[in-house]
Amino acid sequence: MAFAERLMAPLAHLRDKFAGPQFSMAQDGVLQAGVPASTTPIPATTPDTRIRFGDLSIPCPDPTSEERARDTHQARGLKLARLDDWTRLSAEINRTSTARQKTLGGTPVAELLAFGARADVVSAAEHALISGRPDPKAPLLAGIEALERVLAEHADNPVIATIVAQTHMDLGWAWRGTGWDVEVPEHNREAFAAHFDRAADILMPFDAKALDCPLMAAAHCALITGRGGSPREVVSRYETWIELDPRNPQAFRAMGTHLLPRWHGSYERLELEARRAAGRTFDLWGTGAYAWVMFDAIAQDAAACARLDLDFFLDGLADIVKRASDQHTVNLIVAYCANTMGGAPTGDDETDYIRTQIAAAADEIVREYLTELHPMLWAHAARGFDNGLRVRCADKFAASGHADALRYLKQLFRRELAAGKTVVFAEDGPELLSG
Repeated sequence: MAFAERLMAPLAHLRDKFAGPQFSMAQDGVLQAGVPASTTPIPATTPDTRIRFGDLSIPCPDPTSEERARDTHQARGLKLARLDDWTRLSAEINRTSTARQKTLGGTPVAELLAFGARADVVSAAEHALISGRPDPKAPLLAGIEALERVLAEHADNPVIATIVAQTHMDLGWAWRGTGWDVEVPEHNREAFAAHFDRAADILMPFDAKALDCPLMAAAHCALITGRGGSPREVVSRYETWIELDPRNPQAFRAMGTHLLPRWHGSYERLELEARRAAGRTFDLWGTGAYAWVMFDAIAQDAAACARLDLDFFLDGLADIVKRASDQHTVNLIVAYCANTMGGAPTGDDETDYIRTQIAAAADEIVREYLTELHPMLWAHAARGFDNGLRVRCADKFAASGHADALRYLKQLFRRELAAGKTVVFAEDGPELLSG
């Protein structure tokens, strides 16, 4: 135990308060915890189907395929961690990261493998903290100490260092929650700070750009947005992530969120960096990076929405679907416009005008680019793309997205349907057939 305490000096003062039974490495290499990691059940593959709503017909490929793909990669990372095969895990993360391998929905496979590798430790702590009053015997530090011992054995391995640092940050957020500072108990804030301090120590020796490692760049962004930093520092970290993986919209979207005044920026800085991002990535996204940076920020913050350069944003959305016309991206943009921004009014006239204009932009995109329906995206859009959302039943969640999307499509083509036309979505988009 003394070795672990030396490794985790920032957490030592919390041990008497919060530590409990230890994790142990079983003979078969499985990391034992009070509560095993839970993953979303992987349903059986369903065939390509076509959703029909009266005289409207649209292909709907397996609605949970993206979730199954993510679960598969997460399960792989979890398995290798439980087998204590960190060398193979590190090699697979390096390989998928170098190739910038992503799921069809655009999630980096390296991130999913790393998430799976820390799932046991994080889920055990989250379970212990779920009530806000953890049992004194709960294994809150034991799991991370086991990972720290792994790190000690692979001290020069940047992938393992990133996984352990990410685990510390996940545990910090589990302690803190997402409430305002005044709502968080002092000992919870103390645990949050200690975990983030340790994560900073772990990541300090490694340069994500020199290592060509987007996973580490993302971890550096998570670190500075959690610990705090000047807008310039935050932007610098995100610029590295974007430079290393410019095809990953999450880097742009996360930067925009963390440049809001409630985090580490201002409305003026948000606008400036969105424009700079568009300029730096014009060859790839056109003006789309402006829209990606603003994407979540204006959905979360009414004042940011009211200040938006609407024409520039709409041009950006158009450039995104032109350059990334895969149906996942098309559904993401349409669902965002129609469901996220086209939802209930905020009560602020300027904000609601902007949101209405963005919602209207979905119509043209549907008519020109939509060929199939991805209902999970519609369901997430209706909930503001909440990263903390726990989906208990993927099939029911997808069904809610089906309903939202078909209601929107029926309204969009109401005149054609009323005239007796049949709307059939084909490879080139919607076609109108005589009844």
